This record gives sequence, C-alpha cells and structure tokens, in this order.
Amino acid sequence: MTIEDRGEAKVITHALAKHTLTQLRSVETEQVAFRKGLVKLGRICGYEIIDGVMETAYETVQTPLTETTGERVVGMDDVVIINVLRAATPFVEGLLKAFPRARQGVISASRDEAGGMDDAGEFDIEVDYVKLPEIHPEDTVIVADPMLATGSTMATVLEHVQGMGDPERLLVLAAVSAPEGLVRLNEQFPDVEVLSVAVDDHLDEDGYIVPGLGDAGDRAFRTT
Repeated sequence: MTIEDRGEAKVITHALAKHTLTQLRSVETEQVAFRKGLVKLGRICGYEIIDGVMETAYETVQTPLTETTGERVVGMDDVVIINVLRAATPFVEGLLKAFPRARQGVISASRDEAGGMDDAGEFDIEVDYVKLPEIHPEDTVIVADPMLATGSTMATVLEHVQGMGDPERLLVLAAVSAPEGLVRLNEQFPDVEVLSVAVDDHLDEDGYIVPGLGDAGDRAFRTT
C-alpha cells in the first residue's frame, strides 16, 4: 500500500504520483501539460483510493475453461465524486477513469479575494452554484480539490455535502495541502478522511500554499 497515515492526513506516496506532482509544481510546465498532469494525478489517486481505502470481496467466476475464485472491489457503483469548480475539473476527469460509474456533484465555490484573509486565517466563501446527488448510507463520497489551503472553501463544501446525507465514507482528496487547512478540517470535521499527495510547509500572508504549485485553476485554464 502506498498511502501513509500521518495523523493530519493520509499521504499518497506512490512514486508516479510524486513524479507527476513534481512536474505540476514546476513553473516551466505550460498550460496543456499542467492540465494533463492534473488528469493523470487524479487517475493515480483514484487507483490509490481503490487500493488503500475500499474493500474487496472474493467471488466465483466462470472462465472459458473452468471455474475459479477472483476478487472484486466492493462499492464501485456507490461512489460519488464532488467537483469543486474550477480547478478540480481536470483532477476529477482523472478520478472518473478510476471510477467510471461514479455519480457526480458540482459546487462552484471560491474565496472572496477582495475581502482578504481574516485574523483567524480564513476567507469568506462565495458559493455560486450547487448541484449534488442524493447521498446514501452505502456511498463513498470523494470531494476533490487540488489545493487545500486555509480550508475555508473545503469547509463550506463539506457543509453542503453533509446536508445531502450521511455516507459510509467521506473523503477529501487534494494534490497539495497546507498544515493550517488540515488542522481546521480535522477539528471541524473529525469523521472526514483527508488524502493528499503532499503536505507542504505553510501558507503565505495571502493564503497561498508554500511551496505549492501556484493557482491551479489559472494554470490549468490559462486565465492569467
């Protein structure tokens, strides 16, 4: 298994995930390569969730020659993926390659950058659009956002998700997380599991992750 439980988060340590994240961090990675890298990383993370979080069961299968025993992943039809617009769109595209039958939800949530970060290290969050499926007790819900910084956006999203039902598992998946955001989520949502490819050093005075990888949305969609 290539998921390590480090207390504040479960860190995905798969070599290809770390390799892809290193490419995403580089300022020399241009838009198309960045977007494709997020897709690739989402797919890798999806496989890691299957391997490290979900359960398997044995079943009998008939081959063309004989009967044998195989394994299947339990709950592949009971996965819900929540796309936090907009940076998560390519990330979710990759996740869907691992979970092709997943139901999907969309939340458009973003920081009020004009208001800035308050003294508690939090931002006001603007939610423009919410479309979520009903969540069932047997579901595994994956809330995907490449960057978990202050945790302000994710906390708002999780409140909406929890209002739709009580799933068997509620996961947050990030490419890069900041310690400040992890502390907030662990305190406010102790039953939520956070998975991240990296836990970085700190947030700067503007609430950006350091060393981070810049603004994932701007880099993926070339909006700067």
